Amino acid sequence: MNALLAGALFGLLAGTAIALAALFGVWWERKVAARIQMRFGPQQAGPAGLLQTLADTVKLVLKEDIVPAAADRRPFLWAPLLVFVPVALSLVLVPLANGWAPLDSGVGMVLFLAVPSVSVVGVLLAGWSSSNTYATLGGMRGAAQMISYEVPRTLSVLSVVVLAGSMRPTVVMSAWRWWWLVLLAVAFLVYLISSLAEMSSSPFDVPTAESEIVGGYYADYAGIRWAIFMMSEYGATLAASLFGAVIFLGGTNGLPGIWGGLLILGKTVLLMTVIMWVKWTFPRFRQDQLMAFAWKVLTPLALLQLLVVGVVSLWL
Repeated sequence: MNALLAGALFGLLAGTAIALAALFGVWWERKVAARIQMRFGPQQAGPAGLLQTLADTVKLVLKEDIVPAAADRRPFLWAPLLVFVPVALSLVLVPLANGWAPLDSGVGMVLFLAVPSVSVVGVLLAGWSSSNTYATLGGMRGAAQMISYEVPRTLSVLSVVVLAGSMRPTVVMSAWRWWWLVLLAVAFLVYLISSLAEMSSSPFDVPTAESEIVGGYYADYAGIRWAIFMMSEYGATLAASLFGAVIFLGGTNGLPGIWGGLLILGKTVLLMTVIMWVKWTFPRFRQDQLMAFAWKVLTPLALLQLLVVGVVSLWL
């Protein structure tokens, strides 16, 4: 299989995985949020409301694709894909079995962090091209937030790289030991919080806050293009949870074949549930608090963790 065909195949599989994650994720988030608020959540469409998200998807696809008269049409139409595609590409770097990943790169740890960062271009374009003050503010907030929280997130992953002695995700997963859970607890917490901010999930959803900037950078989007933004968010949740399960929680823990894959899936769903719990529990940050938290709290913690890991690795 040549490289172009393999890339197209893996891209298609990544897009399908994100679509399925969005279908399941929206339903599961509604159930989690309902339980937190002492409700039942979706019940009518299918057993336990399983088909509710599918019904919503059909509705969004059939909605009119509206472009504001004052918008810069071409970047406005392409911006959702510029947000979605980098998220989908990052999935091909995550190991799904012992010693195997769709793209087993020697610098896969860095690539996983770098590729989704390209989404910031789509966020800026979506806000600016709308010719809407609220959308432009949301795009600028989103870009500043993504760039700022990339620093502590990268530093937290660097601690794992130092311990494993490799930037290849398959090697990192194979090198994982149970005591990493204790040693890397701070790094894992920083990674999880930074990932929440990267995907603009609550309580870090300032760029899309409806009560302040009426939806932020996708305020003027409707129908299928708005759905692509939502798919990107759930795709980012899937990617962050999958990567976290692999490098911080041991991935397959040495289990072969389908059993290892099921273990990774279980850990991923657990992390996604934690993200949803945080989203529906904690209040939203102010913009100044959000930026200060990245630079004054998470970054020093990640540097301290890196120092501790460096000292420990010298003794090993």
